[in-house]
Amino acid sequence: MYRIALCDDETEELDKAEQMLKNYEKNHPQINLMVERFQNADELLYKIKEKNYMPDVVLLDIYLPKMLGTKAAGELRSMGNKSKIVFLTSSREHALEAFRVDASQYLVKPVSEQELSAVLDKLLEVVHEERKKYLLLRIEGRLSKIAVKDIIYCEAQGKTQCFYLADGSHCSFNKTMTAFYDMLCGYREFVRVGVAYIVNMEHIESLNSRELVMDNGKRIYPPRGSYQPLREKYLDYYCTDNRE
Repeated sequence: MYRIALCDDETEELDKAEQMLKNYEKNHPQINLMVERFQNADELLYKIKEKNYMPDVVLLDIYLPKMLGTKAAGELRSMGNKSKIVFLTSSREHALEAFRVDASQYLVKPVSEQELSAVLDKLLEVVHEERKKYLLLRIEGRLSKIAVKDIIYCEAQGKTQCFYLADGSHCSFNKTMTAFYDMLCGYREFVRVGVAYIVNMEHIESLNSRELVMDNGKRIYPPRGSYQPLREKYLDYYCTDNRE
């Protein structure tokens, strides 16, 4: 399922866009879209900021009441939102500003169904690939998108799991170590070390029978009997050609 946010102050334009999305679904039966409509930027920003709404794609008009769509997009980016933004507008005037906020596409109205379909084909494929590389976790009451490659290791701290990221930050959340490993086991780079740690082999700096040294300086001491299978997994990971 993909979440699509439509934001336009004109009901007729919302209706047109929504109908094109329905037609897109009919032509792509393997794709399920959940569409939400907003008639001003404030409604959209509020739902994203306060209600943990995370659309995959935002179809955004530029000429909105009170706030230009480009300014609204800037607000989204300042909140750390990484939704794919497609501007649908009647003017080319704001194209440069649109791409300064990392817009994925800038379409001038009237937008044809073929144009929108081509854009969705490209963006939903990107979203699909990105979903393989990110985890969506509820941290401190908010949904957060965490890049898998940035997770150095995870440590069990009682009933809480704490994972440490490449930028030096760390996050805690309430989930069992087994449940967290179930989320990560599809990624070859992750391996369990005893019952207390999950480590990303991409971030192992050195490994011997006494300790693992991660590239952030963390030292992890493998429990008795765990070194040999850990070493074999590490060598297998680095000796295969399908690392991504």
